[in-house]
Amino acid sequence: MENENRLVAVLEIGSTGIRLLVAEIYPDGRWNALDRARKPVALGRDVFTTGQVSRESFLECISVIKNFREFLRSWEISDANIRVIATSALRVARNRDIFVDRVRLETGLMITILEGIEENRLIYLAVRFALKNDLPLFWRSNSIILEMGGGSTEIMLLRRGQMVAAHSLKLGTLLIDQALRVGSSQIQERYVTENIRNTSGLLSSDLALAHVRTFVIAGPNAEIASDQVGSNLNEHCGIITREAFIDFAQKIQSYSLEECMEKLRMPFWEAEVFIPGLLVYKLLLERTGAAHVVVPRISLREGLLIDLTRGVDPALQEEFFSQILASAVNVGRKYHIDELHCRQVARLCMVLFDALTREHGMNRRERIMLEVAAMVHEIGMFIKASGHNQHGQYIILNSEIFGLQREEMDIIGNVIRYHRGNAPSSNDASYTALQREERILVLKMASILRVADALDRGHSQQIKQISVEKKDETIILHTEGNRDLSLELIGLDEKGGLFEEVFGYKIVVS
Repeated sequence: MENENRLVAVLEIGSTGIRLLVAEIYPDGRWNALDRARKPVALGRDVFTTGQVSRESFLECISVIKNFREFLRSWEISDANIRVIATSALRVARNRDIFVDRVRLETGLMITILEGIEENRLIYLAVRFALKNDLPLFWRSNSIILEMGGGSTEIMLLRRGQMVAAHSLKLGTLLIDQALRVGSSQIQERYVTENIRNTSGLLSSDLALAHVRTFVIAGPNAEIASDQVGSNLNEHCGIITREAFIDFAQKIQSYSLEECMEKLRMPFWEAEVFIPGLLVYKLLLERTGAAHVVVPRISLREGLLIDLTRGVDPALQEEFFSQILASAVNVGRKYHIDELHCRQVARLCMVLFDALTREHGMNRRERIMLEVAAMVHEIGMFIKASGHNQHGQYIILNSEIFGLQREEMDIIGNVIRYHRGNAPSSNDASYTALQREERILVLKMASILRVADALDRGHSQQIKQISVEKKDETIILHTEGNRDLSLELIGLDEKGGLFEEVFGYKIVVS
């Protein structure tokens, strides 16, 4: 069965409609889109006005999903191969859990509500796939990737191809349109300009926008602009000159809703949010040094497909993990971590992790989580040295790291909380709120991190190399260094107890 082609479907419940993608996945990880469909649903109008999905939209969504499900039966796609995802509208709806349960009961399909950072991850996968190697500038220079939906804008910043930051901002076409339904185009531009000024300040703290050379925008609005004034970079990607995009946006800004529908041949539900989206892209583009606008013609749904097939491409997997770590490093730099110390601790953590795979049983994904925790374990020093582990947990739980979901950030926050001091306690609400398996992960990761941190107690990177030997009930760390390790031995004596308790081995240094 593993060598057979597989038919899959992705249903995306967005702020303005429900979109379907049918694709065939091949055994070697390639995939081919076979069919697409979309139906308008005013979900975002409800949620962004009243805070919840109305009864009418409830019924409309269920009806559309049922119809799509019947359509998929003609493709002979089983429910196990149908993925249903939802974005910003359901993410913020007060009755989201009721909606998810009702859809499950009525259709048999389970909805996964994506967090903003998870949207970023899938969009990145889609963009990377679309660009291929046809735009070397993307990997050599600073870049920005944007995807604007009805209720949020997903933004990624990359410095020479490495992830600097990822943000999910509450700035969407529907939100702008609703705020300005009675305003003129001049008022609309002033409103959006003010939002962009605030957004630019946030982004520039991560990466100066004036130094951005590649401007990538994804989504239906961008594709329409590419069709009108762009050219093909490849079969999955269009490209528009900076001047052509700005001129097009300025011309469109004067269009009425009817003119958008007639001249651009778009349905009402796309036309009503087209101008706000284009205006946001234009104003952000003008703040960068980009000469071109790059438009991938694939979306979040294709990103999910790529994610489903990613396991067959170890190189892509490792490249993705490197982007997670790069984002974590940038978060740490914002809070002035001792980067040499943190890199040393992370390196030692990875040596211990790789040498003790049978003992800890953690996987590759959990390895990158531990590496991230090690890179930012002292981030709380920015607030205060005393209790910096608790301050660090607070900072991480209120930060975004590209590629890591909220549940993973909760685990990392707890690992940082317990990289020093007392062992995890049932009196700690943030720890007990985790699932049992997650609490075990925290214990394993925190115990390894404590040992690695102790081995650089003096923040001087005395240990140049380390190897691990298991002997009876003892783990012997053979080290190579330049000077006295007295501080490190004291640190290990203080912090090695949790490791011994979790794994049953006493740690000694040779």
